[in-house]
Amino acid sequence: MSQARGHPEPPAGTGQTGPPLAAPGRGATPRERAAALASEWAPVAGRVLLALVLAWFGYHELVRPSLWTGYVPVVSPSSTAAIIAVLAHGWVLLMLAVALAAGIATRLAALLAAAVLLEIIISLTVTAGLSDLTMRDIGVFGLAICLTGVSNQRLALRR
Repeated sequence: MSQARGHPEPPAGTGQTGPPLAAPGRGATPRERAAALASEWAPVAGRVLLALVLAWFGYHELVRPSLWTGYVPVVSPSSTAAIIAVLAHGWVLLMLAVALAAGIATRLAALLAAAVLLEIIISLTVTAGLSDLTMRDIGVFGLAICLTGVSNQRLALRR
């Protein structure tokens, strides 16, 4: 227990600093209740929203791969190799979306999503330079990176 503040120290390795937030209940101010609620549910919201973005693009890559073959580097957009690459990429995006939405291996799924998004960012930057599309993907990449650091989440499967 911290003698200076009168609060117990957070458990080692939890990433918490300072006094713990009051549990949302009796004696907590509305601000403390809102902060506790946000800290519990914000990772879930981020995870579900990232899953929606990945599912959206994965679905469109699977349904109309020819619209996406121009983003495949090195090979001709009209080649079978480009279509296969887009279809594989679409399946990866969908599987990551399902894992994130269902709460399955959330940190690993977020890490893999970050790797896929980094690949997209590098490819877009090399082929077309910085653009609004690239900046959007950098923001989504940031969300994926943030989710890799959240170990305890609501609505996630645990052992």
